[in-house]
Amino acid sequence: MTFSGADRNDPIVFSPNLRAGDPLANHWMRQATLRLRREVAWLWHERGGARPHQPDELPPVGDRTAESLDLARHWAEKRQFFETDPTASFLTDQLRVPPPETGQVERASFGWAVRELDLDPVSAFSLALGLSSVFDPSGAPVIATCLKDAASVQPTLTLVQRLWDFPEDALVLADPMHPLFSRGLLRRSSIRPGQGGGTVWDQPLTVPSLVARALLAAGNVVPSGLHPISDQRTGELTDSARMIGYRLRSEPDSALRIVPLLGPRRAAHRQTAIDVARVAGTDLWEYRGDAALLANEDYLATLMTVSWLTGRGLFIGHQLFNASEPRRARLDTMPLASMPVTLFVAVGDRRDVAHLDAGVLLPFVEVPRPSYEARLEAWREGFGDAAAGYEPLLKEIARRFRYDRETILTVARELRALPAPATEDDFVSACRAELHLDIGELATHVEPRFADQKLILAHKQSMQFEEQVAAMQALTTVHYDWGTARVWNEGGLTLLFAGPPGTGKTMAAEILAHRLKLPMYRIDLSQVVNKYVGETEKNLKRLFDAADTSDMVLFFDEADALFGKRIEASDARDRYANLEISYLLERMERFKGLAILGTNRKGDLDQAFLRRIRYVIDFQIPEEAQRAEIWRQSIPAAVAAQSQIDVPFLARQFPLSGGHIRSIVFNACLQSAHAQPHKKELRMKDVLIAVKREYDKINRSLSADQLGPYAADVARLE
Repeated sequence: MTFSGADRNDPIVFSPNLRAGDPLANHWMRQATLRLRREVAWLWHERGGARPHQPDELPPVGDRTAESLDLARHWAEKRQFFETDPTASFLTDQLRVPPPETGQVERASFGWAVRELDLDPVSAFSLALGLSSVFDPSGAPVIATCLKDAASVQPTLTLVQRLWDFPEDALVLADPMHPLFSRGLLRRSSIRPGQGGGTVWDQPLTVPSLVARALLAAGNVVPSGLHPISDQRTGELTDSARMIGYRLRSEPDSALRIVPLLGPRRAAHRQTAIDVARVAGTDLWEYRGDAALLANEDYLATLMTVSWLTGRGLFIGHQLFNASEPRRARLDTMPLASMPVTLFVAVGDRRDVAHLDAGVLLPFVEVPRPSYEARLEAWREGFGDAAAGYEPLLKEIARRFRYDRETILTVARELRALPAPATEDDFVSACRAELHLDIGELATHVEPRFADQKLILAHKQSMQFEEQVAAMQALTTVHYDWGTARVWNEGGLTLLFAGPPGTGKTMAAEILAHRLKLPMYRIDLSQVVNKYVGETEKNLKRLFDAADTSDMVLFFDEADALFGKRIEASDARDRYANLEISYLLERMERFKGLAILGTNRKGDLDQAFLRRIRYVIDFQIPEEAQRAEIWRQSIPAAVAAQSQIDVPFLARQFPLSGGHIRSIVFNACLQSAHAQPHKKELRMKDVLIAVKREYDKINRSLSADQLGPYAADVARLE
């Protein structure tokens, strides 16, 4: 802004760097400059007719106490000054120039906004005044001078009244639902502490800088976080989602509409938004910026305004509304509820948007899980001509990892960039890297401890274990080549390991996970089971939803606590307990991974669970030959060659489970290492003492006959 010049021949030039072909913006921005200049001339007159010593000199900031009287007491004098003073009359003549006639205007321009919102002159001027302060921040001292407040450097409604010829015209702007505010073009800022006033007239008026760029800059200027979605691929769309699209097409854009896209983290929210928007005839922006910024209502409101200006919907893939994670930034209300724009938001649970106004929410659109065929096709697309060489592996990976198309293509690009052809381990590692489990404290990852150890079982149980390994390895072929996937809902396998404590149930689960190259998670029943009604089901849903994305082993130790028998309901607690079991039955039916239930109370399990279990292994106390193998395997290899341990005697005399044997060996090693720290030798007497302690621990007596020739040694050492 320039304020020099006092005669009619001095031109007033505003910067021409505005959106091309928008003369209305130039007109009203020029009006803002002219009115500010005219007000400055009046302020010099208020000082007794003084004139500035320098062309750009501003008068000192005046006293605000008389401001409320100026509009009424000096209105007539001010009008006369504007007509008689040489500088003021020149500016007044310039202000009488009518707005230009506009033909076709570019969408999102200043002229388009004025025409679309049918803004009256004072509203168009107010928007231009706000834009001027953003476009040319050097005018801040001028605004402060006109407002007679050095701290007020942004326009206010009070300034609009002072600058406009008829102050009462500005009263329309006090309406909070005025289109300038309801569309987010103008925003009222809070008054800073210590700043005078406190009414709506004193609140600074700002135009968000991103909105100002869209209104003024030549070309399509949008926030960096927004990207147009140009994917023309058509995905799977349910009938209900298609009806939502038709509803969006048929209903006028009169207010905000939120389409919640319901699906887990790795679901195809983006593709579903594209498909629904295509049916609705709407183009989309996709927000790819920092998710934390969306928790700022002002920033989200700006994105919504830009979306309205450009005539596009807005897809937000970040799960901004997440009720299950209180630490995640989330909005309690939606800004600009009257904004005629459609938001497509990804949600993981119906509760995530329960706090929003039901008037802006459309019915939930279920995001369909990509089918096995769609996943396999995406893998083939990702590998192109090289896919034929990976065909068997691609089939297996497509079953094990149920990712959306975009994730599959990303992993495929990573694998193709490897210096050597990708191996099965490369595929699994790359897919695992994309896995983000949202299970919190409900389960604990288990690193298999017995990867290199042999599972020692009786012949029947050993054969059953190998059958389970073979079944998981053949699941892809049977489901998708033989056609059992539809009947069994692409389900995985559920195994039951039953038997006394220490018989190898946990060890078997860890060895199975290692051989199948599956991650293993132990379910923490203390976190899953909740005394409050409905909370157990919510925890189970969260657990199974997270596990559905990828093959894994879920190990339910002490499963009888969760999978117990349903009982005849005699009160409300019994009914809710039965509901928990029924829900668990239903989710187990749909689980696509490997679930292992461990229990030493098989008879307490509900019969409905037993029907759904594919394999049952009854772990028993090992026979003598198996105990001998367990003894040999439990003794550390580093000390076995130097130790004189009578393994046949131990296996014959002490009918113990594998867990007890491993505990005995560990305790004996501790005592032997303490007695002879410089020798790696396990002593027989330490083993027998450890046997005696283990028997005492489980409340079993140990006779002298069992100790045989070592009875005297043990008696002396007790």
